[in-house]
Amino acid sequence: MDANISLLQAQAKIQKEGNPPFTVLLRHGSMRTEYFAPSEVDTQTPHPQDEVYVVISGEAVFNRAGEMIQCHPGDLLFVPAGMPHFFEVFSADFATWAILYGPIGGESA
Repeated sequence: MDANISLLQAQAKIQKEGNPPFTVLLRHGSMRTEYFAPSEVDTQTPHPQDEVYVVISGEAVFNRAGEMIQCHPGDLLFVPAGMPHFFEVFSADFATWAILYGPIGGESA
């Protein structure tokens, strides 16, 4: 995989794959970066690694274990490993970078 990915490349890759909700773009060690653009419903379940989202476009309400957070482009969200989370009430153009990293079970503080 390339070490640099543009937003246009990410959008082209997900479209070529038939528009799944996410596509993996970069991998390095324990780090995995995805382009995530859910359609209608976000069905993700808790991840075994810590995760950071960077909102690229659109708006959404992010449900982080019951905490409701309004999201806009440029927002940064953190989710510790194993915590239930998902986006809801999102616009049709909603998309985010999702960066998963660290050991299974998350990093200790």
